[in-house]
Amino acid sequence: MKMPGGFDLNSMMQQAKEMQEQMGREMKEMKVEASAGGGAVAVKMRGDFEVLELVISPDLVKDGDTEMIQDLTVAALNEARRKVEESLKGKLGGMLPPGMGF
Repeated sequence: MKMPGGFDLNSMMQQAKEMQEQMGREMKEMKVEASAGGGAVAVKMRGDFEVLELVISPDLVKDGDTEMIQDLTVAALNEARRKVEESLKGKLGGMLPPGMGF
């Protein structure tokens, strides 16, 4: 469907679909790592926010401080999420026309 000014709506929709599919593939391929407590808790997360790995230091478990383990786990997960969002923002911003970035 041709729009005034020569824009082809169907072509634009197809390009948007292809970009969305590419972004989905890139999100699954992207991996970030984050940690808390000086590495006592470490997380690996995919770009689609799926947690791939969670490592808790045995020393942390020996202490038996479950509240500390919980706090560090939440902190590491949140840091991984922030890293994914930051990376996605950079990728999405690069796909938008000038002046329409984040």
